[in-house]
Amino acid sequence: MPAGPVDNRGGMAAHDAQRIRDRLLVVLAVTAGATDATAFERLGHVFASVITGNLILLGVSAGSRDALPALFAGCAIAGYVLGVFAGAPRGERDQRVWPVGASVALGLDLALLLVFAVGWEIVGGHPGRAMQVILLTMGSGAMGVQSAAVRRLGNVSTTYLTSTLTGLVESLAIRRWSPSHARALGILVAAVAGAAGATALILYAGAWLPGVQLLPLAVVLIGSRRLITRPRQDATVS
Repeated sequence: MPAGPVDNRGGMAAHDAQRIRDRLLVVLAVTAGATDATAFERLGHVFASVITGNLILLGVSAGSRDALPALFAGCAIAGYVLGVFAGAPRGERDQRVWPVGASVALGLDLALLLVFAVGWEIVGGHPGRAMQVILLTMGSGAMGVQSAAVRRLGNVSTTYLTSTLTGLVESLAIRRWSPSHARALGILVAAVAGAAGATALILYAGAWLPGVQLLPLAVVLIGSRRLITRPRQDATVS
């Protein structure tokens, strides 16, 4: 017996596709939160995906004449930019609720984080300056790819969340709530949970840190296979 309503082509109903997609986006935010927390805790006190903060750190470095913040912030920005470039769509956008290109880009995201995990394990969770730069660039690149992958779905993000929070507060102010607002709240909570989990692992079980980055991403890649055949007009991201 099917888990939910089906459309007249025997596929998944539109609202079921949208619900699954939104849940996968929430799960994906765990990876982003964990990677940002790792960058802040162990890779130079910068962020892998919060590029606004890294740009400010470049200014702080210039004003204080301290080159170290500029080194780490610059590596994070460069890695992120390269990741976005690698993950950006080429040609016409795929008109499906979960484009094939999004999964391909998230596969690259997973590959970069696997390399990150290998480097993390080699240094036992305590990288020196050179390895900090390598891991930071790798992690930021992964977050750039993830950001580009999610943008293929529409007006939503699992990495840079200022606009997500702004939209959520606006919805509360006007007392209007929709599934997109529930998704936004879930993404914010998941990012915080990912950061908390990563920090706890860094402090008490550093060898297990890659799990909180890789497992959510793997779940999303597996779960998204159910959505790739759905036309986008049946379930759009709003």
